[in-house]
Parts: sequence; C-alpha cells; structure tokens
Amino acid sequence: MKSTHDFGFPMQSLNWKAWAPVLDIAKATPDEIKVLEESHAKAKENPYYLLLVQEAEVLRQRSKLFNTIMYGPRGASRAERELAATAESRLNGCPYCASVHALRYVQMKGDADLMQRLMKDGVEVEMPSRPRAIVDFSVKLAATPSAASKEDVQRLRDEGMEDAEILDIILSVAMFANANRLMQTLGEAVMP
Repeated sequence: MKSTHDFGFPMQSLNWKAWAPVLDIAKATPDEIKVLEESHAKAKENPYYLLLVQEAEVLRQRSKLFNTIMYGPRGASRAERELAATAESRLNGCPYCASVHALRYVQMKGDADLMQRLMKDGVEVEMPSRPRAIVDFSVKLAATPSAASKEDVQRLRDEGMEDAEILDIILSVAMFANANRLMQTLGEAVMP
C-alpha cells in the first residue's frame, strides 16, 4: 500500500490505516455497537471508527456534531459545506477527508472539473466567484482563524449568502480542522 506522501490528493475513495489497535468488532459491547450504528453506515468495518469507538462517548458526541453540521437542513447547501470541508482538508494535507468530500461535492453539484483541479493543483485554482469566496474564507479559517475579518464575511454576503449559510461554512471548516488532525495523528490514508 502506498502512503499519503506517495500519492498526493487523488479524486477517488481512499482507505485509512490506523497506527494503533482498533476494536475487534466481535468483542464490541452493546453500547459500542450502538455508537457505531449511530455514527456511519459503514462504521463497523471502518478502522477510523473502530479506533475512536474505544472511547464510545467521545465518538458518540463527535458523530452527533458531525452529522448535525454536515447534514443539517438549514443554512448552506450540502454542496457548499462539502466544498468548505474539501478546501480545509486540502489545505491541511488530509487526502482522506479531501477525497471523501470532493467526491460528495461532485455528487451534489456535478462539477467534477473544479474538484479535480482543486485536488490536483490546490486551493488557488480558478473558479466562479461564489465558490471562490467560500474556498478563500475556508482556507483563511483553516490556516489562521483569527485572520478572518468582517470583510471576509461581507464578501460572502455580497455573493448572496445569508448569515445562517456563513455560519454553516464556519462550522464545516471547524469540524474538519478537528477531523483532519484526528485522522492524521491516528493513522494515514492509503490507496485501496
């Protein structure tokens, strides 16, 4: 298997390998099984979830927060949340998260060309003004949150975003700042 440093940011689903022992699903407690089922449809076979579930309440709260931020019915569109997550993950060097959310963006928005360029060439690639504003804001929040300004928020408003949508972009970036760090310190992305 190739490690992250060998393959960059591909536009395909990646696997993830834990650097610490994961839970043997055959030895899971009823609560661990419940938390895995609440977390993700494939959590019982995913090493990331099988590692985190060893602290079941932490995974329960993490999954509840993730699902609320990324799948909630209010504010920014799902595609725009996925764009923010992809930009944040690309900037922070997490190919696993970047690939997952780039593919989800393409499923929802259909703009495979934009995502392929963003994954290959980075967050500075050319794009229409509204996605550009979202990516620029996401990157600024990912790199140095305190550098974000009221002018950055106004730029999003000028693109037609309402405050609830802007909040969702902020929450998506913050969620993935955490998710990237967990994934990159507990294991590594690997090619299938």
